[in-house]
Amino acid sequence: MPDLPEGFVPLLEESVGKEAAGVVLDALGNPPSVSVRINPSKISACPFPDGTPVPWSPCGYILPSRPVFTLDPLFHAGCYYVQDSSAMMVGHVFRRVLEMYPAPGSPVILDLCAAPGGKTTDAAASARETFGDGFTLVANEVIRKRFNLLRQNVDVWGDPRVAVENRDPAGFGELPPFDVIIADVPCSGEGMFRKDEGAVRDWSVDTVRFCAARQRRILSDIWPSLKVGGVLVYSTCTFNNLENDGTVEWLLSQTVSEVVDIGDCSPAVATRYGRLMLPGLVPGEGQFVAAVRKTGGAVASGKRGTGFDFPCSAIPDTLPRLDVDLETALSYLRGNAIRPQGAPEGLFTVCYGGHPLGQAKNVGSRCNNLYPKERRIRMSI
Repeated sequence: MPDLPEGFVPLLEESVGKEAAGVVLDALGNPPSVSVRINPSKISACPFPDGTPVPWSPCGYILPSRPVFTLDPLFHAGCYYVQDSSAMMVGHVFRRVLEMYPAPGSPVILDLCAAPGGKTTDAAASARETFGDGFTLVANEVIRKRFNLLRQNVDVWGDPRVAVENRDPAGFGELPPFDVIIADVPCSGEGMFRKDEGAVRDWSVDTVRFCAARQRRILSDIWPSLKVGGVLVYSTCTFNNLENDGTVEWLLSQTVSEVVDIGDCSPAVATRYGRLMLPGLVPGEGQFVAAVRKTGGAVASGKRGTGFDFPCSAIPDTLPRLDVDLETALSYLRGNAIRPQGAPEGLFTVCYGGHPLGQAKNVGSRCNNLYPKERRIRMSI
């Protein structure tokens, strides 16, 4: 990896202590880890036989090396999501919050800064296990380009109770208040150092200060949209105190609230207000998580019935299905016309391993490809 930016090591040592900082610095010289989280609505076991379970995620698995996910039709079918194992700690804390503060009726949950969709799909699986169809999860992304990616990933995951929105945090005032808000806020991205050299180049102490100020603006804007008694799950993929405990402390000073004791989250390190995953101490890239419960104060007065955008375009069950081999599946995912044996007349669903990929239309000499253009494989096979 490139040389670390000026100011990073002193701030890391100040934030986590010299001993833990040394472990992190050693780990940053190693390749990044790779892990997946299965979709329990589609498969029940890890499709990679050499995967090792993630202790804090019932659906997570750490892989010894990185497969070419693009060439796996099960990936395109939404059978699993590629997510850093440290980031799965947010889902672990979310599940603890659901256990500690069971929401009456049908809870409404917001994933505020949701793109590309890892924490959304994790929360969706947990909410479905707890509430069945009796929940609504709103996945929001303010940046339009990232919103389009979020929408695609939510659609592929396939849970019909997940909606997507493209709003600024201040734009939720007219909606009903939320029972739980997950705020994985934009940060200085120290947890991206092993995966993205650009994160190293862009880091500076001034950037940390800017990110902390932006995080506080985001929390200030969204706080009125949390119910009294509701919980905010706050997270970053960075290590420094200014963006982590410092921002939580600021929120506590500005609101009528209390820190939620999320208990032992080993191997995460306990901080003053939350838990911190550090590379070298965990196999993943790092994550900070804390939970804050709203105990009083103003709440936005939204009205029920405000429409959400539910993108899940479930493939109609009435269409005949045709299971194809790997070569045909990859050709289909590239957007090619296919000529599988036994294709039914007219519209049908192309499947791989029993899992739907998309639709095609048999016109006699060939089957026209109806797979969405924005999802097609572009790499050479």
